[in-house]
Amino acid sequence: MMTALKHNSHRFPRLIMAVMTILAITEWRPMDVLSAPKEVDLVPMVTIPAGEFLMGSPEGKGRADERPQRSVYLDAFLIDQIEVTNQRYMEFIKATGHRTPPNPYGTGPLLSIKGIEELPVVQTTWYDAKAYCGWAKKRLPTEAEWEKAARGTDGRLYPWGNEAPTERRANFDREWDEEHTLHAVGSLPHGDSPYGVKDMAGNVREWVSDWYDPEYYKDAPLRNPHGPEKNGVVRSIRGGSWHSPASDITTSARGRGGFALQTHGTGFRCARSLENQTRNE
Repeated sequence: MMTALKHNSHRFPRLIMAVMTILAITEWRPMDVLSAPKEVDLVPMVTIPAGEFLMGSPEGKGRADERPQRSVYLDAFLIDQIEVTNQRYMEFIKATGHRTPPNPYGTGPLLSIKGIEELPVVQTTWYDAKAYCGWAKKRLPTEAEWEKAARGTDGRLYPWGNEAPTERRANFDREWDEEHTLHAVGSLPHGDSPYGVKDMAGNVREWVSDWYDPEYYKDAPLRNPHGPEKNGVVRSIRGGSWHSPASDITTSARGRGGFALQTHGTGFRCARSLENQTRNE
């Protein structure tokens, strides 16, 4: 027995040295295993629960590309509570070197304009919006996700219900007035959706991930639709803008634009799939 103990006592120091060498080589840091990925886009996200909702407009309502109305099932997902602001977009530009959008408020670079930090960023192309969401480890929402986040499950006409829009609920039907045109994001709480998502009617139109097809609803899947499987240059845009009439800021109204479209009425927000769920981008 004593002989065995003496033999093992010679091995123990060598074992300790071997373990220390392995740790030094691999630079193992136990806190790295426990820490969550760092968020670069510090904005509240709203959880939209899984389930069905009414998408589109019933016969005799809305435009032809909103029909037929269907009951669509979506997995749960997250969506930004507010539209991407100038301040957040400038952080993205500083971090990535991505191009700065044109300045809609006058001459000089957009960075030189003061007091617009909390206004939604505009003049972004679909590619710009996709790049930002990718940098933030998110993605653009699908049309179906955007619509459910805007209207809930009861088929309401506007995010707040079926009552006509007012200036307390939405920024719409206006003329351009430089930096006084757009509202600061989240500044019209009377226009919130049933889930508390803000500014989904008016202010700026929002890019989504789907290709645009006016006939898509007729044959679209009833579970997690991602838009038509086709190539082209036209993507869907939702929500209407500061210039849109009331008929264009409904939860079911569909817009469209080419990849390179840049207007002072188009911005975006991001979404994110929940863990253990996959989606084709």
